[in-house]
Amino acid sequence: MATNGYVAHAPGYVDNEGPKIVSERFGYADSFTLARFEATGGYEGLRAALARRPADVHDEVRSATVLGRGGAGFPAGVKWGFLPPGKFPYYLVVNGDESEPGTYKDRLLMERDPHQLIEGCLITCYALGLTQCFLYVRGEMALAQERIATALNEAYDAGYVGRNILDTDFSVDIVLTWGAGAYIVGEETALIESLEGNRGMPRLKPPYFPAAIGLYGQPTIVNNVETLANLGWLLVNGAEQYKSYGSEASPGTRLFAVSGHVRRPGVYEVEHGVTTFRELIYGDNFCQGIREGHELKMFIPGGGSAPWFFEEHLDLPLEAGPVGAAGSMLGSGAIVVMDDTTDAVKATLRVVRFFARESCGKCTPCREGTTWEERILQRILDGEGRHSDIDMLLDIGDNISPGPYPVAANPHEGLEAVPFPPKQTTICPLGPSSVAPIVSTIRRFRHEYEAKITRRDSIPVRAQGVFVTECSSD
Repeated sequence: MATNGYVAHAPGYVDNEGPKIVSERFGYADSFTLARFEATGGYEGLRAALARRPADVHDEVRSATVLGRGGAGFPAGVKWGFLPPGKFPYYLVVNGDESEPGTYKDRLLMERDPHQLIEGCLITCYALGLTQCFLYVRGEMALAQERIATALNEAYDAGYVGRNILDTDFSVDIVLTWGAGAYIVGEETALIESLEGNRGMPRLKPPYFPAAIGLYGQPTIVNNVETLANLGWLLVNGAEQYKSYGSEASPGTRLFAVSGHVRRPGVYEVEHGVTTFRELIYGDNFCQGIREGHELKMFIPGGGSAPWFFEEHLDLPLEAGPVGAAGSMLGSGAIVVMDDTTDAVKATLRVVRFFARESCGKCTPCREGTTWEERILQRILDGEGRHSDIDMLLDIGDNISPGPYPVAANPHEGLEAVPFPPKQTTICPLGPSSVAPIVSTIRRFRHEYEAKITRRDSIPVRAQGVFVTECSSD
């Protein structure tokens, strides 16, 4: 340990010696305290913002092209511009309900550097003329809740939050609240419903785009934790310095949580749009390759809801455009790596079961379809599957998230990318999220499904517009 209290590897985080914007304090044992935050330049971004006009702060964020880090990747400065003029009050809602399978980078940000998040909230409120912020944290994240609550108390006492912040006319209240652990509340309109005291179920868009009709029927900006954590550094260093990292389309850095069958899992801050999947998974500076000498079989590039990738996708950059064109997404910044010992059908069931049990039940295709998918996958694994079950899975998926989904007879044949972003017959993307692993593995590893099926009877099923009634040959 260094004499200044900094350690290279904090729990869950790996310092990979690259540029640091949001994780530079993670290595300090006391990184979550106000004293450490102030000693390392904390709240200087807020001071820099308060010395400028609110419109100029907004322009700085827009100029830097700070992309949203919650999944959609929409530029924060552009989203802020959607607030309708003159319809006060406006609200800021911070989405800390991180619940995507494999994702844990926002949890680290809230646990290790809560003041950085608070500073980002304050800068956003100042830029947009907001006086009220709601910080919503996932129910199971007890340590994050405790750290943020303590940090808010410190910030209020020090004059960073509350009335006449830093002796200016700027006043803001920040309210901390938390949910009951529902995955669907990570969807912004379901989160707003939960904040209002209702069941966490998504709203129809339109008309309920939060910037137009959000919390309590008022215009609301919903931003992800990591998105706001960038703002303090940005206001101190400027948009040009921010854009010196990453690619032209995806400037700055981004946190990725890598789990699964790698030698060194953890959260890594990497240059956005420049680093490739191969570098992150195999680089000595990052995950250092697959465990115990095994080979890569597949990986999920953007959390459990993303279509799966394979070896031929390793050289894609960590950037939304190329990843989307290849048929998946970076999503929530979670990469789950699976080696050649992985049972593709069993891995699919694990993910599908999650979505089936987290469905809020508002939409029939999702409520019923995800449960059917889970039951069919389970009976295949139990040795009770029929050959028609494979096409039935695709048919159910097509009703939740319309395809088509071409499947090659030879798993090594070239295939078109899975249609992305997916079409959906549901209000939110939870239903289509259950389809992604099924289509990904049937397209690539249909032979693994067939190997588990011994029954010779068949159930008539419409697959891609054609009734299938005959059993497949062994």
